[in-house]
Amino acid sequence: MQFQQLVYFVAVAETLHFTQAAERVHVSQPSLSQQIRALEKELGAELFSRARGNVALTDAGETLLPLARRILADADTARHEVQELAQLRRGRIRLGATPSVCTGLLPDVLRQFHDLHPGIELLIEESGSHDLVRELARGALDLALVVLPLPTPSPALTTVELLQEDLVVVSSAAAPAPRRPVRIADLEGEPLVMFRHGYDLRDLTVAACRAAGFEPAFTVEGGEMDAVLGFVRAGLGLAVVPRMVATRAGRDLRVTALARPGLRRTIALAHRSDVAPPRAARELQRMLLRTRSPAPDA
Repeated sequence: MQFQQLVYFVAVAETLHFTQAAERVHVSQPSLSQQIRALEKELGAELFSRARGNVALTDAGETLLPLARRILADADTARHEVQELAQLRRGRIRLGATPSVCTGLLPDVLRQFHDLHPGIELLIEESGSHDLVRELARGALDLALVVLPLPTPSPALTTVELLQEDLVVVSSAAAPAPRRPVRIADLEGEPLVMFRHGYDLRDLTVAACRAAGFEPAFTVEGGEMDAVLGFVRAGLGLAVVPRMVATRAGRDLRVTALARPGLRRTIALAHRSDVAPPRAARELQRMLLRTRSPAPDA
């Protein structure tokens, strides 16, 4: 049974006239009649009685008609759904990002994307780069914003650098101001509020302190970004955070630059190399790539 045969069958059933049906579906009348006969042969039953030039549905034709209409309607619905998806009217994007990127970079970009494509559902997975790479590899995410270098380099992923961002020191506005700018060595003996294990910022900060010859001292550790900022506001210590996050943190936090060469992190957009992201994800990818900035001078 061919899809086009059902189209012809419904046209004849609704017009009860082979010539008019052929005109409706833009095919010659002999071709239409041939396809109807082929359909009847395949089904093993006549669909129309043709007594003395009058066309009427047989019992078999009456049975097939609602089924054929449903099949054609479902096909039309499928076509419409795919067209809407192609035109970015509907769909979803599964986007992964590190918590600091969710706080700093994503809000403005996602607002712009949602304004342009309100029918696209945005599903955000917030986690560290290691977990996001694993989720990308198993197909649970379409795109991910990760920190380079990746904890485990993967040839199955394509990464495009978006920006390099300076890290800064945040402290409570009510606490004494640290010296400006802060050197990494100045953090020795200072109480630090530290992120949980697996957090990219934790690894970067701890590595910088060790390179300066000391182990950092933590007053509180194990938090996510919002918790860390809250602990700093409460005066529990200093924290090293991305500048984008610090600028959104509010007036109750003091932001102090790190002395050159400072600390810097690289944000990249990643996706699987073997699977093209869905159309909606590619559009968000294009918007994110517009945020790309040249690497600052060291």
